[in-house]
Amino acid sequence: MPYKERPVSKLYWTIGEVADELTVNTSLIRYWEKEFPGLRPKRSGKGDRLYTNKDILVLRRIHHLVKEKGFTIQGAKEALKAKETVRSRADELKERLTKVRDELLALRELMGDDQA
Repeated sequence: MPYKERPVSKLYWTIGEVADELTVNTSLIRYWEKEFPGLRPKRSGKGDRLYTNKDILVLRRIHHLVKEKGFTIQGAKEALKAKETVRSRADELKERLTKVRDELLALRELMGDDQA
């Protein structure tokens, strides 16, 4: 069987790489880190910031709200918080519905499959 290379995907990006991708200055990203508590990239042994895919997704959301939609920093914080609340409630609802489904399946099994 021929050797097939797997594509290598990066786990971490530097602040310069992220800034280039978002077309902003590195100082703006550092400022956003101070303003948005959910944005805390890892640090290398030298103290350099290392951004994950999740960090970059948060930065893209912030960039979209502030630079494209014209939100203030406070408005962007509130929008991100509201979105996180909705996501949390959706996860909670999904969990509850999964439990209900499991209980219904258990009842169906107790009653016998021929009645379903």
